[in-house]
Amino acid sequence: MLTTISVRGAREHNLKDVDVDIPRDTLTVITGLSGSGKSSLAFDTIYAEGQRRYVESLSAYARQFLELMQKPDVDHIEGLSPAISIEQKTTSRNPRSTVATVTEIYDYMRLLWARVGVPYSPATGLPIAAQTVSQMVDRVMALPEGTRLYLLAPVVRGRKGEFRKEFAEWQKAGFTRVRVNGELHDIEDAPALDKKYKHDIEIVVDRLVVREDVATRLADSFETSLKLADGLAYVDPADGPVEQHTPKEVILGDHAPPGRIVFSERFACPVSGFTIAEIEPRLFSFNAPQGACPACDGLGEKLEFDEDLVVPNHELSIKKGAVVPWAKSNPPSPYYMQVLGSLARAYSFSLETPWKDLHPETQDVILFGTKGKPVTLTFIDGKKSYDVKKPFEGVIGNLNRRMLQTESAWMREELGKYQSAKPCETCHGARLKPEALAVKIADRDIAHATHLSVVDALQFFQDLPNHLGDQQRAIAERILKEILERLGFLNNVGLDYLNLDRTSGTLSGGESQRIRLASQIGSGLSGVLYVLDEPSIGLHQRDNDMLLATLRRLRDLGNTVLVVEHDEDAIRSADYVIDMGPGAGVHGGQIVAQGTLGELLSSRTSITADYLNGTREIPFAEKRRKGSGKKLTVHNARANNLRGVTASIPLGTFTCITGVSGSGKSSFTIDTLYAAAARSLNNARIQAGRHDKVTGLQHLDKVIDIDQSPIGRTPRSNPATYSGAFTCIRDWFAGLPEAQARGYKPGRFSFNVKGGRCEACQGDGVLKIEMHFLPDVYVQCDVCHGARYNRETLEVKFKGKSIADVLDMTCEDAAEFFANVPAIRDKMAMLVEVGLGYIKVGQQATTLSGGEAQRVKLAKELSRRATGNTLYILDEPTTGLHFEDVRKLLEVLHALVEQGNTVVVIEHNLDVIKTADWILDLGPEGGVKGGEIVAEGTPEQVASEPRSFTGRYLAPLLERGKVGEREKVAAE
Repeated sequence: MLTTISVRGAREHNLKDVDVDIPRDTLTVITGLSGSGKSSLAFDTIYAEGQRRYVESLSAYARQFLELMQKPDVDHIEGLSPAISIEQKTTSRNPRSTVATVTEIYDYMRLLWARVGVPYSPATGLPIAAQTVSQMVDRVMALPEGTRLYLLAPVVRGRKGEFRKEFAEWQKAGFTRVRVNGELHDIEDAPALDKKYKHDIEIVVDRLVVREDVATRLADSFETSLKLADGLAYVDPADGPVEQHTPKEVILGDHAPPGRIVFSERFACPVSGFTIAEIEPRLFSFNAPQGACPACDGLGEKLEFDEDLVVPNHELSIKKGAVVPWAKSNPPSPYYMQVLGSLARAYSFSLETPWKDLHPETQDVILFGTKGKPVTLTFIDGKKSYDVKKPFEGVIGNLNRRMLQTESAWMREELGKYQSAKPCETCHGARLKPEALAVKIADRDIAHATHLSVVDALQFFQDLPNHLGDQQRAIAERILKEILERLGFLNNVGLDYLNLDRTSGTLSGGESQRIRLASQIGSGLSGVLYVLDEPSIGLHQRDNDMLLATLRRLRDLGNTVLVVEHDEDAIRSADYVIDMGPGAGVHGGQIVAQGTLGELLSSRTSITADYLNGTREIPFAEKRRKGSGKKLTVHNARANNLRGVTASIPLGTFTCITGVSGSGKSSFTIDTLYAAAARSLNNARIQAGRHDKVTGLQHLDKVIDIDQSPIGRTPRSNPATYSGAFTCIRDWFAGLPEAQARGYKPGRFSFNVKGGRCEACQGDGVLKIEMHFLPDVYVQCDVCHGARYNRETLEVKFKGKSIADVLDMTCEDAAEFFANVPAIRDKMAMLVEVGLGYIKVGQQATTLSGGEAQRVKLAKELSRRATGNTLYILDEPTTGLHFEDVRKLLEVLHALVEQGNTVVVIEHNLDVIKTADWILDLGPEGGVKGGEIVAEGTPEQVASEPRSFTGRYLAPLLERGKVGEREKVAAE
């Protein structure tokens, strides 16, 4: 039996003929400097080959529907299992995807509510009882005498098929008329149905006139209908046209033909007539027409024009451009200004008064119009003026009308900038129809239950059997087991604070990865190779132990767990460690050390071992900066789970925002502080989280947010294009004597446009050959041989190098090559300074890791002229960084602060936190149990706060630092 995964001759990306044996059924950690080749080995070689082999074992027909992995550049790999990768990039941006749907918890909840739920009448609040045939007869007999009716049996509701066999059987049973998709037909003349579409078929069981003597006949007809249609019957008026209706309307009785009465021998309110035709799992799905709220189509929110985006700056007057959509055109539209001028005369206000000083009624008239009341609008056409008396629609009314009328995608996108999502007025964010929300278990509807956090939902479902009857408990037992198991896994990977209805698009990379991890444990597979990409991202030290226990559990099920990780706890708890290096990029791609933790620690060539042994360390701050004496204060922040937080950040300091996962760090820093600062300083049109005000912004001139999103999603994007260096390089080549003699402009040196690029490969350097059910093959372009440019462009050289040669240089080499060209040199030098000297100038953005992409962004911002009054906000900048990379990054960030700037970092890494001048620690827990300031001050002050989890982990680290300082002083 194979005991190892044996890799021989791996050369993917920067790997240099790597040979490695990884023990199977172990927890193996691959570590090393950022860019040293960890992901190339774990994902691009081992996972890609495992996935490719599994997919190739399927039929050729099945393979054409699957994403096929590229065959990695490796001699051979033995001992592979089917591979599953759990990466950070898999977060769904679909607004219909939630934590509950991704983990399949919602599927089981829908089944539970369908099988155990009790429907309640919205009118009376009482449980809906089954209707008897007698009650149905009484309801019909209460109609005015002489009313002509059809009694129908809805035998097919929203189902695909031709139903020829069924038509024959119904005709044989003696029925003569049917209504098909809203139209009446004799059964022998029923139309041929297309099996690809959904249809409704209702058998006409009886045609009658309401009279005293029809009660017995009516009862018989009802019994026939209920038997045919599984407990359902429709009564439609026979007079007047019956409108066409869709399957979803038939199923739930919405917008049914005028006067239709739906009868069910199961669920109907005898007082209000409120009826639920069926209680099936699809009734509780907001992704299906049977359950989704018709007003918002199951999204729970609608895009509406937002007053705060239409008038973002309340300090401006209308004349200065307060009403952005009407002032944005250049020059401003005279029509709009004349309308506003007319309003100003009619309502006695000045266009030069700041918006905040206008009376609320005046603001309301400008935004929402005169509500049908005519107003005299004066227009000037040339030298003539004329008056028009009509109601004013308001700025927001105008935007709504233009959005409805326009057919231009560009105009829709432009107007969409002034819209924000607001809860749906019909379902109030519940996403479901009233019928679905009428079904409850233990007094909770399904939307109420999904609004719970994981930890609260765990408690609710554990207690639920106590609220059920014996029969209900027996039905619910197996469903509850599945729900509780999945909730338990989410709780164990540190996601207890997440609400089940939280949309996937709002999750961080680490959160979405841990959700997938919980789902995989739930599947209970064994003999699988799991490859994970830094699962500890976004996780507080407190929750790390739970994550590692989860990974060990995955291993104990009989799986091989391969983790790319920098976290010290993960490395120390691994069964086997592989350390990549010795450097990054072209300087890496080799295995520096491998083996057990003890074997790694005894290595003399491993930088990782040096940091674990303590022979290298990230230095403590020599002194805590006091800052400039000014401060930035957020007042009464209430976004998401924040509980009226008021906190100050000293300007001119390095400030860390800390706290357990879900404590409100991003809500405070990104959603509130950054959004408010960007609106004020950068004139950004984004909505800030709920808060009263932010003071101290007058001491800053701009705010820069550096997040973890990729710098480009196509191979044409690269560090040179993103940082702006490529423009300078093209300008430089266009200015060379040879280029000027040929009349070449800068566009000639772009591989994105016609002219200078190789047209055989359109500037890609490779040709994609589609292989249908085999993976696409990429071959080097045989015209330009991968250079991306045509021969004439490559003849223009600087110091013997063409532009293709420059793009193939490392940033280190390019900084030296362009030493006398400051515009290019400075941008390259900054990439080197943030630790990216090893990447190629023209390296494809899609091959950069998350940590590398974030540092490219940082380098771009740093290469701009510093004003000393800039606020930099970074979201976990240590993502994907090794201890050594963190040290380099901290040097850069502290250098920014030394220039007078303010750096605010959301961080869990204790090596970063210990160097901070100021800490804001949120908590104490995540979700509803968080959202308050637990501690603030210097790291020493936070370490002494007993309520702070960050302080507990920080205290021993600071003590160790003091001991080290004392030993150093004694040695000197």
